[in-house]
Amino acid sequence: MENLQSRIEEHIEKLSQFTATPGNGTTRLTYSKEDRQARDYLIGKMKEYGLVVREDGFGNLFGKLDGTLKDAPSVLIGSHFDSVPNGGPYDGPAGVVAGLEVAALFAKNQIKPKYPLEIIALIEEEGARFGGGLMGSRGITGLLSEENFKKLKDNEGVSTEEAMVKIGLDPTLPKKRDPKTIKAFLELHIEQGPILEEKNIPIGVVEAIVGLTQFEITVEGQAGHAGTTPMDRRADALVTAAQMIAQFPSLAIEEGAGTVMTTGQLHVFPNGANVIPKKTVFTVDIRSGKEEHIQNVIRKLNELIESYRLDGMKITAEQQLYMQPKVMNREIVALLKQASSDLETPYCSINSGAGHDAMVFSDVTDVGMLFIPSKDGLSHCPEEWSDSMHIANAVQIFFETAKKLTEASSNDQ
Repeated sequence: MENLQSRIEEHIEKLSQFTATPGNGTTRLTYSKEDRQARDYLIGKMKEYGLVVREDGFGNLFGKLDGTLKDAPSVLIGSHFDSVPNGGPYDGPAGVVAGLEVAALFAKNQIKPKYPLEIIALIEEEGARFGGGLMGSRGITGLLSEENFKKLKDNEGVSTEEAMVKIGLDPTLPKKRDPKTIKAFLELHIEQGPILEEKNIPIGVVEAIVGLTQFEITVEGQAGHAGTTPMDRRADALVTAAQMIAQFPSLAIEEGAGTVMTTGQLHVFPNGANVIPKKTVFTVDIRSGKEEHIQNVIRKLNELIESYRLDGMKITAEQQLYMQPKVMNREIVALLKQASSDLETPYCSINSGAGHDAMVFSDVTDVGMLFIPSKDGLSHCPEEWSDSMHIANAVQIFFETAKKLTEASSNDQ
């Protein structure tokens, strides 16, 4: 266990060095130089652990341990390795590292799976560069079409394919994966909240993941001189956007039941100190454990937008992502709880308030997910931290569960 912890700490430390903002958290955007560095590290470790490595046309990374059963579907374990700007080192990579160490335990214990084991590292879960989020898993499962993928561009107008080629990836490789090739998906993630730490429980077995939707709203008015345009003659896109955004919290509060609504990005054009803003583009993120609450808030959002479509003001709303609330597979949940009990690792059931790749995979395969505590409940910031002991606990639980799901046997049996 001590060696396992030290390897986990080494992985996290190495990956945290691949950041565009040294000394100010982890900034590793998809298809960036830092993506390439982290990718090369992961490829090296996958090969070291005896895995056969490949990438798909999105740049998702797979390390496979073949099974004895011909053409059998794989048990996938992993998470994402991109970050938000100035984020922490654990959100995503902890799950990839856990997968790597499960593979290491298969090799160390000479475990031969009947069904293949695949360790996966997914791209653009955060949506920090190309928007929408969950891109890697949505691409694998076909929720993101190749056509729509090609249309995506970052804030500087760089397309996904251009960015891929720049770091040596091949966008012509196969993209969507046949669901018949996937037997199950397991994901470890930091909780990103305070519950496990407050309860002093090292493992959370996820029962369900919240539903979410994201919109990009564009408000277009008319630019003008800040000093010479009278207040009653203005079509100020920023003032209109600010008035709308200020009402969003009340829409969520009215709905209740844990419904939340967030504006996380705001871009102003032409962004001059003495120019009336002509256009604003901002995001809206809506989440709830019940789909009906999400739908109600979407309806209220559309009504609010309609009420601001005044003379000279154009407002459009593009839905970039919609994910229904997802329940984890009951049998895998039971296996995770049994493994925790057998290993004498305390656990509790927990629901996820954040979206994860697991929720996408749950549409096409059986999915299980574990949480580990986050110090002070913090995430998406440089202060994000989780204990390597807790990651090691999760690795042991996944190892026992993966042996059952892959119907593995040791060489001496």
